[in-house]
Amino acid sequence: MHLQSRQTLEYNLIKEEVGRYAVSYVGRSLIAELEPMSELTAIHRAVEETAEAKELLMRGSSVPIPSLEGIEWVMSLLGTGYLFNEQDFTAVGVFLNSCGQLRKYMASKDASLRIGAYASSLMELKTVKAEIERCIRFGVIDDGASKGLEKVRKRLRVTKERLLKKIESVMSRHQSILQENLYSMRGGRYVIPVKREYHKQVKGSVLDQSTSGQTVYVEPEEVAALQGELEMLTSEEAREEGIILSMLTGLIEREQDALRLNIEITGVYDFIFAKAKYAAATGAGAVSFNDRGYMRLIGGKHPLLDGMVPIDVEFGQGYKSLVITGPNTGGKTVLLKTVGLLVQMAQSGLLIPADKESQLPVFSEVMSVIGDGQSLTQSLSTFSAQMKGVDEMLRAAGRNVLLLIDELAAGTDPGEGIALSIAILEELSRRGANVIVTTHFNELKTFASAAPQFQNARMEFDPVTLRPLYKLTIGEAGHSYALQIAEKLGLDAGVIERSRQIAGIQPRKQLGEQEMMLWYDREGRMEENDAAGNGKSHAENEPKVRQEQPHSFEVGDAVYISSLGRTGIVYEKRDSKGMVGVMVQKHKMRFNHKRLKPYLSKEELYPEDYDLDIVLDTKENRKKRKLMGRKHVEGLMIIKEKEGDD
Repeated sequence: MHLQSRQTLEYNLIKEEVGRYAVSYVGRSLIAELEPMSELTAIHRAVEETAEAKELLMRGSSVPIPSLEGIEWVMSLLGTGYLFNEQDFTAVGVFLNSCGQLRKYMASKDASLRIGAYASSLMELKTVKAEIERCIRFGVIDDGASKGLEKVRKRLRVTKERLLKKIESVMSRHQSILQENLYSMRGGRYVIPVKREYHKQVKGSVLDQSTSGQTVYVEPEEVAALQGELEMLTSEEAREEGIILSMLTGLIEREQDALRLNIEITGVYDFIFAKAKYAAATGAGAVSFNDRGYMRLIGGKHPLLDGMVPIDVEFGQGYKSLVITGPNTGGKTVLLKTVGLLVQMAQSGLLIPADKESQLPVFSEVMSVIGDGQSLTQSLSTFSAQMKGVDEMLRAAGRNVLLLIDELAAGTDPGEGIALSIAILEELSRRGANVIVTTHFNELKTFASAAPQFQNARMEFDPVTLRPLYKLTIGEAGHSYALQIAEKLGLDAGVIERSRQIAGIQPRKQLGEQEMMLWYDREGRMEENDAAGNGKSHAENEPKVRQEQPHSFEVGDAVYISSLGRTGIVYEKRDSKGMVGVMVQKHKMRFNHKRLKPYLSKEELYPEDYDLDIVLDTKENRKKRKLMGRKHVEGLMIIKEKEGDD
């Protein structure tokens, strides 16, 4: 999956957290290589294994997973001719003993557990284990490792005892000229400390002297022969030990494939239980998956944010994408990051902090454009950086691709940014991608209402306290509450009041409302659905339009056009194609009757025998019609206003 998006969504931080629970170098290595999978069967297996491991931990079980301490060194030197020492064989012996404990532990558990199958493949290597235990005791080679070693060590002990008795006898005779009544060793040979001025009174060889020069260390002539014999026996001991170490090294060399298999299996167990320990620490659980593109995330929380309000997100049934609106600090960006991160975690075989009833689709790619992305080294502005990311999305967009975009085109001219945003979202939808985009543009709310496969959603905000509720409501558009928030933050009251005047006097006309609605009410909707390639019928792709009995709209009725968020007056009844003429703010447009909702009937709006021309016609045309009713006027005519294309 997209590497930059993993960084943005903090996926690598999750891997670091999981890695803290691993006890072996193999387990840590597997966690470092962890990445989201896209094959449904593999994801199911990985999640089930982690869930089983977590269940064992929650029962209070202590799983005997080997730490593999010292094993990495041994395995790296196998086949190089290196002669392993006592510490190396001790590490191997401890590892084999742990493998046996792990095998017995898993054999004692429920046979239906997936993770139990790995332990059955662990090799016991009884011969290697027995030989190591026989030859190595407490980190040293045991006397009984071989008859030759036992014999030479017995001779060593006898010779050493004779030598020590002899040197004690010499010290006793020369006690008056010694600096202290202690013998020591210099160069591996026993010496006595003699005062410098008397050292010639002791027959022997001077091997060393003190720093001050006041003490001379002398090897007495009487013990020299015994020291030579001791050195010879020590060499013979080393030769016997080398034979034993060579024998044990050969055993390990012959069983290196079995050792590698055991290391791999114990590493896998360490990997699985590290994921389980992290899940237990974060309150995470298993969720189900589907291959239908349906997402229903319930109670999802970002694992790195303490005290986060759980979120609910749903798409994939009737619509594939969401346009999320709401005020700043309302949680829109956190929602994008949470959805993206939890999807990546779940597809990596990790448990996620969400309700167990949650369902996730399997995405082949998760991409995000979140944050300003400014780069001084690459001279990228906020808008340029975002467009670079969007370009990558356009190249990768397709079925089973999740795209997360924060504040699309917010860093440029609003008019052009809105047009660009709509074009980008149309193209991403045409290619079949799932898109979650946040915005403050009101025009994108209209787009989401009109465009197929899109749905409005808002982050809830308390208009009284002006506090975000961090709750997502799907099916409704939100407001920015910019003036209210600015007022609460203490911005000058005069500035706030003037802002309200400007907003009321000069409302921004929504971009292309009529063209957008007419397009999606006819060929545009069907073409976009067909281009997505989902194989569903036109009716199946329009779940937002309820199948109801056609309403008989009469001339003069007030209707609500949900896609525009406005009301209008019917000036022409439904024709054979199902199109109804509606006048919206003196502009005459035509809409499919399915896109209209009854608001007020003409009986509720006007008194009986009310002349609807007052509403539906211009003042100039009404005057002309009244004059023409009284007499003929040469050249007088009424030109009918051209209506929008249906």
